[in-house]
Amino acid sequence: MALKILVALDDSENALRAVNFIAQSFDHESIITLFNVITDTASICDMDSPELIPYFKAQKGNFCLLEDKKKELVNEALRKAKDTLLKAGFREKNINIKAEVKKKGVARDIVREAISGHDLIVVGRRGVSGVKDFLLGSISQKVLNIAKDVSILIVN
Repeated sequence: MALKILVALDDSENALRAVNFIAQSFDHESIITLFNVITDTASICDMDSPELIPYFKAQKGNFCLLEDKKKELVNEALRKAKDTLLKAGFREKNINIKAEVKKKGVARDIVREAISGHDLIVVGRRGVSGVKDFLLGSISQKVLNIAKDVSILIVN
């Protein structure tokens, strides 16, 4: 039976390192889902509320351009991840790409997706300072703490 792997992906180097690890280490018959949780900051671009502070209204265009750029970067990372797996010998029919708007929180959404039919979650370890990691926590650490019914691989 093929292993079903959920790869939590963003546009970071660490996420692509996790994909490279999968490409080199797992059976090419594995079923891979490249999964991205989209933060819903883009909905702010559609807002035109009188409650918005004047500074935000003045900068709204710049913010929305950044959101569009972030989407482009994530889509490019997803394409690059899929290409990496294909070049390694994985079959296209076994590679799925899924992006979903954040519902509960990035880590919780990753775990919720994983327990819906995956055997393993693979995440890249975020490269933050020890202090920042302690104060804010990383997505990989949060996934590790909340996942109960699925295995987790954190790629450094």
